[in-house]
Amino acid sequence: MIRKIFSYGGYFDTFYKEQDQKSRDKIDFVLDLIKHEKLVPNKFLKHMEGTDSLYEIRVSTTFKEIRIFSFFDQGNLVILVNCVVKKTQKTPKNALELANKLKKEYFKNKDNEQA
Repeated sequence: MIRKIFSYGGYFDTFYKEQDQKSRDKIDFVLDLIKHEKLVPNKFLKHMEGTDSLYEIRVSTTFKEIRIFSFFDQGNLVILVNCVVKKTQKTPKNALELANKLKKEYFKNKDNEQA
């Protein structure tokens, strides 16, 4: 199985470029796993409770916990614009609000393109 993975809005690309090489390697590893595995362990991709079908891609490095917000569109994974380096157990509320807003924007723009 191969899922297509793409980013929306360019925020992920900016975040990715700001990371050190080891973090980028870990992000690449997790994205490759998501792309090729039918069942992805929660350790790497987890549904976010209390959200409208948002998922967090979970990347753990020695020094930080990276969360990349995403959702599915027809079986393909769309990497949402906002990414965070977690400093606490809780995901920042403003990061979730932005993820929901961008997901709605994505589908609205997609619907307008198809109309």
